[in-house]
Amino acid sequence: MVWLVPAALALDLLLGDPRFLPHPVVWIGRLITRLELLAALVTNQRLAGIALVVTTLGATGLATWGLLALAALFHPLLQGVLALWLAYTTLALRSLHRESREVVELVAEGSLEEARRALSLLVGRQTSHLDREGVLRACLEKVAANTSDAVIAPLFYLFIGGPVAALLFRAASTLDSMIGYQTERYSPLGWTAAWLDDLLNWPPARLTALLMVLAAPLVGLRPWGALRITLRDARKIQSPNAGWPEAAAAGALGVQLGGEAIYFGQTVARPTLGDASRPLTIDSYRRMVRLMYMTSLLALGLGVGIHLVLARAFGAP
Repeated sequence: MVWLVPAALALDLLLGDPRFLPHPVVWIGRLITRLELLAALVTNQRLAGIALVVTTLGATGLATWGLLALAALFHPLLQGVLALWLAYTTLALRSLHRESREVVELVAEGSLEEARRALSLLVGRQTSHLDREGVLRACLEKVAANTSDAVIAPLFYLFIGGPVAALLFRAASTLDSMIGYQTERYSPLGWTAAWLDDLLNWPPARLTALLMVLAAPLVGLRPWGALRITLRDARKIQSPNAGWPEAAAAGALGVQLGGEAIYFGQTVARPTLGDASRPLTIDSYRRMVRLMYMTSLLALGLGVGIHLVLARAFGAP
């Protein structure tokens, strides 16, 4: 169903993430919360974390596959509509743009304290101490990283395995965001979730960086800068994946991302990505948004193109 992924992305661009619609990721989060309470009763937290991950992924995969199979028993059209809705819920392009834009608009209005509060809902770091440039930097990093996590990665898994694969990815990502922290409380429990999220994001993160290099000249940015900074800085940070889209974005924009941040009350001396050729401004954010959209469109075109070539060569559906 080559039409499914473009239709899902179009639906995401049209609707975003309305709060009144049911969302599978919300249900996955509730399941994880309940399983975490049960896991707290287990002495071996590493083993409990493995069981939590397996149970969450098993429930997500079986529920998605079962719903699609049940819908097919009634009518293929019903199955198609359900598959489209499930695929659409795995993407977050428009909501990423909307939520980050709200922060930047508050900065533009001079409401720095409100911008900090809005930003705190999007990022894991402490935001109360950030100045104007710090808020913009964190916002740019969020958009760059989530271009991979919330757009390119779901597209990647939708093309590979449809809604089942994409929702399994989103379940793994949700697990990591809820328990995959390197803290005293979560380190043993969340180790498996963090490892799995790193593994699943490995190909999409590098694909995102490559697509950002290709997208940069199409939106008036610097492809050679994106390539140079990616090759130089992507491996600097501890995360095996986050550095790739952030370094590519920093190089394309000619700005410097990364640097010191506060997490859970502790200052973390993160390495910097990119060179400060240009100051961080609201226009930097606007250029990042253009890069995000063009990168997403290139990913969609690449996926459709590969699917059509394989369909012609091997008779794939």
